[in-house]
Amino acid sequence: MSPRGDAATPRTPRPLRIGPRAAAALVLVTLIGIAAFGWPLLADRQSGFAHAQDAPWLFAALLPLLVGVVVATIADDGMDAKAVAMLGVLAAVGAALRPLGAGTAGLEPMFFLLVLSGRVLGPGFGFVLGAVTMFASALLTGGVGPWMPFQMLAMGWFSLGAGLLPGPDRIRGRAELTMLALYGFLGSFAYGTIMNLQGWVIIQGMGQGISFHPGEPLPANLARFVSYCLATSLGWDLGRAALTVVLTLTLGATLLKALRRATRKAAFDAPVAFDPGTESTRPPSPERDMTRHAQ
Repeated sequence: MSPRGDAATPRTPRPLRIGPRAAAALVLVTLIGIAAFGWPLLADRQSGFAHAQDAPWLFAALLPLLVGVVVATIADDGMDAKAVAMLGVLAAVGAALRPLGAGTAGLEPMFFLLVLSGRVLGPGFGFVLGAVTMFASALLTGGVGPWMPFQMLAMGWFSLGAGLLPGPDRIRGRAELTMLALYGFLGSFAYGTIMNLQGWVIIQGMGQGISFHPGEPLPANLARFVSYCLATSLGWDLGRAALTVVLTLTLGATLLKALRRATRKAAFDAPVAFDPGTESTRPPSPERDMTRHAQ
C-alpha cells in the first residue's frame, strides 16, 4: 500500500500499455531518431551533404516507423473503441490549440495538454498522442514538409516522458502540479533544442560563430550550436515554457481531474466476459419445454 493508502489514491486505468513488440519498435525509432537529429555533430568534412537533401529520405524512413510503433502497440495489447475515441478527441483538441499561439513568441498551448494527457494516460498512449497530434496539426496548418517526422518524434518523446514521471500514488495534489510544471518548462526547452538540430544546417549565411561547420571538432560545433540556440530560439522557447507552466498551475488540477474521471468511466482495464449462466437463468417458456420433450 502507498503511504497515503490505496483508497486515497485509486489507480487510474491506462488505455494503452507498452508491450514487448511496441517497446522494441519504440527503441528502434528512438535510435534512428537520435541519429537523424545528431548526425551534424558527427559528420565529417567529406560527407558535407546538406540536411535539406537528406531530410526527404529521413521523412520517408521515419514516418512509416512512427506508424509502425502505433501498429505494434495496438497489436500487442489491443486498443478498443473507447481508447481510439479518446485518442481522436485529444489529438483534435491539441491540433486545434497549436495554431492559437504559433507564430507569437512561441506560445503553444498544446504542450500543456500533452503534458497532462501523458501523465494520466501513460507513456504508451502519450507517445502515440504526441505523434498523432503533431501530424494532425501539420495537416491543419499546412505545415507538411521534411521537418514533420522530426516534430512528430520529438513531440512523442515529450508526451512519453510525462507518462514516465513518478506515479500519482507517490505524488499528488500541489506537488504533482509543481512537478508537471517543471517538466513542461524543461521539456519545452528540450523540444526546441532538439528541433534546432534539425534546422541548424539548413539556414545559410549565418555568422561564423553560430553556423554549422562539417568536419569541425565536436566541442567547436557544440559551442556554435549553443550560440545558435541562444541567438535564434531562446525567446521562442522561453515563451513556450512560460505558457506551459502558467496553464499547468492554473488549469492543471481541473484538467487532471477531468481526464482521470473520464479514464475511470471508460474502464479500459475492465475485462470483457460473458456470463455462462445467462441461458440457465432465463424463465422457462412453453415453446422451449415442448422442444425439449420432443427431443
